[in-house]
Amino acid sequence: MMTTLLSTPWSVWVMVLVVLNMGVTLFLFLWGPIARIPAAEDGTTGHVWAGGAVREGLHRPPMWWLLFSASMFVCGITYLIIYPGFGANKGAFHWTSHGQWAAATAANKARLDPLEARFDLYTVAQLSHDKDALQMGKRLFGDNCEACHGVTARGNILVGAPDLDDSTWLYGGTGKDITTSIADGRNGVMPAWKSLGEDKVNDLTQYVLSLSGRPHNAKMAAAAEPTFKAICAACHGKDGKGNQGIGAPNLTDNIWKWGSTEADIHHTIHDGRQGHMPTWDKRLTKSQIHVIAAYVYHLSHRDEGRGQ
Repeated sequence: MMTTLLSTPWSVWVMVLVVLNMGVTLFLFLWGPIARIPAAEDGTTGHVWAGGAVREGLHRPPMWWLLFSASMFVCGITYLIIYPGFGANKGAFHWTSHGQWAAATAANKARLDPLEARFDLYTVAQLSHDKDALQMGKRLFGDNCEACHGVTARGNILVGAPDLDDSTWLYGGTGKDITTSIADGRNGVMPAWKSLGEDKVNDLTQYVLSLSGRPHNAKMAAAAEPTFKAICAACHGKDGKGNQGIGAPNLTDNIWKWGSTEADIHHTIHDGRQGHMPTWDKRLTKSQIHVIAAYVYHLSHRDEGRGQ
């Protein structure tokens, strides 16, 4: 469907194509029923297949088919009168896709504005119990966040997208923290420590495994403890419980953003990691961010009472 005014040459070209195609089709439609086709004495065309076992019959089109086909021509011509399609003709209704989109957007806004105004009256924690807000938040999450965090919001270790369905938070799990993460984004950097040498990286891998109670080499872990406290504790803390202020993960809870295998942990220490949560305040409105934050908050507080 054409929704913008064509230049005169293009308009003429489109009109010629429409007239030519419809004209040829109409001619064949009118000529077909009255055309005289040579027939054999048995009433067939004389064409045979399978050694004469199959013969091509000859029958006039049924009346219902003729009427149905004629109605299609009427529909096609009516459409070209009502809607744009015949060159630069705007159609009787002056319909455009831009106009329909604007009308649909205005109608949708008229429905959403009262809802968003009500949502804005509540905190993220309170809104996490509102069915309408959760329904909208789930849809917005699917459109904007699902690509990295997954359909079930369980994260993706391939891109370092954290699991949002648990109670562990890199940058804090309050309504304000979650809103900030969505609106302003986050940038987490784990530096590469291959400069320490392969032996120390291997020892640190065993030490990190020990922090979460995973099977490990106790001798190697003990050898790495001074290195961890001298270097890694600056971000992760001496006890390895992390620091939400800078997004350093807790290494004792057995929840892993980049994978939990020995090879994954070794790669993280040896080569480092960079996590990037983009900012959404340019794409989403403040109200939309508020609703998504409530939905994300809800995911990790399913069994709790109403928040304050």
